Amino acid sequence: MDDQPVFTPMRASLNRPQLLMGGDRELVLLSGLLLALMAVSVMSFLSFLIAGISFMAIVAVLARMGKEDPLMRKVYARHLAYRDFYPAKSGVAVEGKPTRRG
Repeated sequence: MDDQPVFTPMRASLNRPQLLMGGDRELVLLSGLLLALMAVSVMSFLSFLIAGISFMAIVAVLARMGKEDPLMRKVYARHLAYRDFYPAKSGVAVEGKPTRRG
């Protein structure tokens, strides 16, 4: 009995990305907050209408992005951190070829 492997149950909720309305949770909440601030700051019917339509469009885009790859925001943020050129010299004050982003 002691030579049998011990199986630990792995819950699917621990592995799934956190999505809200099908899109990345932080981006959906941030867009909702910014559009609510825009609508409340102007305080007209037209601003609420524009904010509502914009929010639905942004959530649709984020839901499509979340359906393709739920971690796309994190992958894109990591992609921006990479440079186009890494010089062959090491050190802090290395003069290298300028990058497109820098």
